[in-house]
Amino acid sequence: MREQRDRTPTAEPTSDRDLPRPRMGTRELVAEAVAGLLARPGRTLLTMLGTLLGIGALVATVGIAQSAGSQIVAQFDVLTLTEVTAQPRQAVVEERTLTTLPWDAEDRVGRLNGVRAAGTRATVEVGDQTVSAVPVRDPTGITDHQLDVVAASPGLFDAVVASFAHGRAFDRGHDERADPVVVLGPGPAERLGITRTGHQPAILLGDRRLVVIGILDDVQRSPDLRNAVIVPQELAREEFGLAAPEQLRVDTDLGATEVVAEQLALALDPEDPDRIEVSVPPSPGDVRSAVEADVDALFLVLGAVALLVGALGIANVTLVSVLERTSEIGVRRALGAARRHIAGQFLLESTALGFVGGVAGASLGVIVVVVVAIAQDWVPVLDAWVPLAAPLVGTFVGLAAGVYPALRAARLEPLAALRAEA
Repeated sequence: MREQRDRTPTAEPTSDRDLPRPRMGTRELVAEAVAGLLARPGRTLLTMLGTLLGIGALVATVGIAQSAGSQIVAQFDVLTLTEVTAQPRQAVVEERTLTTLPWDAEDRVGRLNGVRAAGTRATVEVGDQTVSAVPVRDPTGITDHQLDVVAASPGLFDAVVASFAHGRAFDRGHDERADPVVVLGPGPAERLGITRTGHQPAILLGDRRLVVIGILDDVQRSPDLRNAVIVPQELAREEFGLAAPEQLRVDTDLGATEVVAEQLALALDPEDPDRIEVSVPPSPGDVRSAVEADVDALFLVLGAVALLVGALGIANVTLVSVLERTSEIGVRRALGAARRHIAGQFLLESTALGFVGGVAGASLGVIVVVVVAIAQDWVPVLDAWVPLAAPLVGTFVGLAAGVYPALRAARLEPLAALRAEA
């Protein structure tokens, strides 16, 4: 009987599925994940650095894009959304083009509420007459230049936001007297060799001597004036037979463009306002949306690339961690840890890395936005949801990056894992 009992086979586990499964709650799983992360703090910090930089780059690029877009739109508001132009609708009668802008258009429009400055301009036809800075004609023609000549009323310089490098603009007295004075754009001034106005330099327009009283530095509107010779419109009317102004430029208060545009045609031509064509700037809301959309799209692509690099870093380091901890996984599996416990631990580790990296990255991104805005003298603009959503994005990135390494760790068989380390 004793020998028979000795021959009775004992029940042995046939596979790891027959091992008793210890119960592992959420607290124990979190503790294991934290212990795994703290076991190698240097590598944990380096791994988290990838997500930190990715999230930080994403938040920073979105913030810089919004701040830059706001700045661009603000400049557009100042320069373009306060500008109104008017010109006559052309009508052909007996093969002649009739122009209906009055000579006193500047005075008429200047009385409208909301108008800060107004001025007229027209192209002066000078034929083959050239411009020269010296009275002696060079046979080679090097000193003679074919330059654009523009007639302007005194208010045009303020209406087009012109600044002067030297001298000043001609005033109403110059215009009413048809004084032989001229303002040069920076292009003609350089070609004629005139750099200052202190000694009242003069140029020759054909046979007419004109005194240079001003040299432009920049023109924020009508940039073609930078390459023009500008004379008073009354001088152009008397000396060159200018028929009438061709265009009126108006600078308005911010928000007054629509009101001014409605009154402009009536002020210029009370008998038939339809003969005046008025151009107003586009809607600021549409412009703002278009600018911000273009800038956001550019910077979001850059941020997404940085975030992808961070996700690959988490996936790579987590996979390396699985390979380095093969023996640990084998022992835990041999002691009864289920596959879900192993997978859950590695998923928690990668998710925790993503979350912490997202929080730190959001903080870093906000700091970068503020620093860049201060350096560029901008107003920092950043939607509140961006830094709040950054930790969630980091968590998702960490979770997605840890799926494959966690599944690989869970698939390791205890005996195979221990043999691999033997």
